Amino acid sequence: LAAMIGHRNENSRGHIITVEDPIEFVHQHRGCIVTQREVGIDTESFEVALKNMLRQAPDVIMIGEVRTREAMEQAITFAETGHLCLCTLHANNANQALDRILHFFPADRHQQLWMDLSLNLKAMVAQQLIPTRDGQGRRACVEILLNTPLAADLIRKGDVAAVKDLMRQSTEQGMQTFDQALYNLYVSGDITYEDAIAHADSANDLRLLIKLGADNNPEQMRKIAGGLTMQEDASGKPPPRGSYRR
Repeated sequence: LAAMIGHRNENSRGHIITVEDPIEFVHQHRGCIVTQREVGIDTESFEVALKNMLRQAPDVIMIGEVRTREAMEQAITFAETGHLCLCTLHANNANQALDRILHFFPADRHQQLWMDLSLNLKAMVAQQLIPTRDGQGRRACVEILLNTPLAADLIRKGDVAAVKDLMRQSTEQGMQTFDQALYNLYVSGDITYEDAIAHADSANDLRLLIKLGADNNPEQMRKIAGGLTMQEDASGKPPPRGSYRR
């Protein structure tokens, strides 16, 4: 979120308001005026801060964490009134995020909620930090859902299960699942096979994806078959850049 706010601050004009607990990154005024509030210091709670937010004429609103139904209702209201609203929610992937939003509300409001989300949601980005192969850092692995017309139709119907398949089939539009992102990090040599499988949404699907990738690349298949790895070629040559271990 800090990177998104920073990009907006550098490349546009307007008023950005954030509500955070705590403030982790202080933004300087660049192209935008940035007003940052910390829960417990500048405001009593997220809900109290959000109730009076629109009176300050914001262009962008950032909610550090959505914890209650009231905060989620406010976020949807901000989007409905034409404001860009960024927020975080504890969930492992986009499907779980949609389910968490749904469970904030009673069953009699679910149909209207799906309609509101289909009309106002722009994107969902879920992130996990995966240890790098050398153990010296972590790489961001992201799942991306964009609210294309087809995605909006699935959300309107409440067909959360089909959203995963849509992300898997829409890489040309900029979407991807966690398993696809893990596959790319594995093939590029950034993470180990074991870490890729351990963090996968579906370990079996990722194993199959890796196998199919090897089958479509004879050189890669040769190195994987029979226990060979790109870290230790049969020729004894040093591993190529971007090598990986099974």
